[in-house]
Amino acid sequence: MKKIVYFIIIIMVACACQESMDERCAREAREYTEKHCPILVAKDIMMDSMTFDKNTHTISYVYTIKGLLDDAELINSNMPREQLLKEVKNSPNLKLYKEAGYSFRYVYYSTKKKGTQLFEATFHQSDYQ
Repeated sequence: MKKIVYFIIIIMVACACQESMDERCAREAREYTEKHCPILVAKDIMMDSMTFDKNTHTISYVYTIKGLLDDAELINSNMPREQLLKEVKNSPNLKLYKEAGYSFRYVYYSTKKKGTQLFEATFHQSDYQ
């Protein structure tokens, strides 16, 4: 009988300790930022943070750009929205979040003009399905 009681308690504790998808996403974004950011992801492109907004179910990636790429006209002339959407659609790392219907937001800031946003795009489920 004691074994059954202990088993039931263990099951109840295990069920109570499971995180929701939103909690998991928020934790993973926070941990990624704390452990890895800032991180150089490509020449002259630095990832500053990853965040998750539970209210909008949006994962945000924030970058700063320096050097020759630090130019809004140059960035926008290369159709970044289409390129990023293609990456979202094809990324196996985002599969779980896409299945949950989350949105993905990408924001790029200038290094030479601090605080100046060079580009921003948000992709919703209707965009990548």
